[in-house]
Amino acid sequence: MDIDKKYFSNITKRERAIFEGAISMGALFHQFVGTPVNKNTKKGLEKSMEDSLRLQPAIEDVDVKIRFDKLEESMTEFDYTSLNGDMLDVKIYTKVDNVKTTIRIEFVEELNYPLMYVENITED
Repeated sequence: MDIDKKYFSNITKRERAIFEGAISMGALFHQFVGTPVNKNTKKGLEKSMEDSLRLQPAIEDVDVKIRFDKLEESMTEFDYTSLNGDMLDVKIYTKVDNVKTTIRIEFVEELNYPLMYVENITED
């Protein structure tokens, strides 16, 4: 079956590259927010998030950073906290044919909000 022809012929390669990154970012956010984390498990959680998203269609790479400053602010007396959107700084790199995108989430201080957005689009 030609998946591109059957399901994606109504959108451009550019739109598909954005779509793939955006749905993966939404999945990451809603799957991992609430996960228990501390300074000792931070790196492992970052790697797990990256490895799971790399399995998705059109994802070339993923860079997950859990902001240590935000993690420290949220620590409890039990030496852990729950991951929240304020802690995430994530870039998802997609490629569909000659179109590459970077989809990002980062905490924007001026908005006091973890914003998801299209950071970059290139076409070869």
